[in-house]
Amino acid sequence: MTTAVPLTWLYVPGDRPEVVNKALGSGADVVIVDLEDAVAPERKEYARTAVAELLTEPAAADAAPVHVRVHGEDDVRALAGLPGLSGLRLPKITHAASVHHLAALAPGVPLYPLLESALAVEHAYTIASAHHAVRGIALGEADLRADLGVRDDAGLDWSRSRIVVAARAAGLVPPVQSVFPDVRDLDGLWSSCARGRSLGLWGRAAIHPRQLPVIERAFRPTAQEIEAAEEIVAAALLDAGAQALPDGRFVDAAVVASARRTLTLAGRA
Repeated sequence: MTTAVPLTWLYVPGDRPEVVNKALGSGADVVIVDLEDAVAPERKEYARTAVAELLTEPAAADAAPVHVRVHGEDDVRALAGLPGLSGLRLPKITHAASVHHLAALAPGVPLYPLLESALAVEHAYTIASAHHAVRGIALGEADLRADLGVRDDAGLDWSRSRIVVAARAAGLVPPVQSVFPDVRDLDGLWSSCARGRSLGLWGRAAIHPRQLPVIERAFRPTAQEIEAAEEIVAAALLDAGAQALPDGRFVDAAVVASARRTLTLAGRA
């Protein structure tokens, strides 16, 4: 089920049309067809052709949007303008100039730069604000982990927080958390999602449909969070000034803004 703010982004290899078709019915909020890491070099051209064929028809109104993670400029040129394309994910972006260049090749297409190196993280805000076509940014954590020599997952927390701040400063939606590579460790996925959400990330990319329900539950505001946010917003409508609720919670403009954001993310506003 597609939400106002997507929670689940499912990667599928572009050279396997039958898997792509299954993904479209998986319940993911967004399907990302991959022409980069998931496709062997000798199958890149076939994958591009197969994806272009998929995108020649507009998506059905109730279908998940289809994004494509491109491998290079040839992919951008081949796919830009196709009616079924909802966005391009741009790997290994390090500078705003690259975003401008690719935006010129795909006018009107929403762009999602992926930051996968220390240099990219250092340039996070300039990338996030590079062009009006940029709709979101995210980390490519596997490559970033290798670049930084990080072994422990906590070693990426600063980079995650950095792109959360950059996205917010650029007026973008919160970044999506990178994939969790162990498709069988659903408890580990849950814990990792909880950590990501605590840092300000919103939603997560997946590499298998079994990960989708865990991501959905981990990031969607709980019933208690929604109820608390609704109480805060209702109180603010009655009294716009700072106040204390009967249970002792202090309410001011910042608290109200946070509550409204919770309701937006829950699809309640």
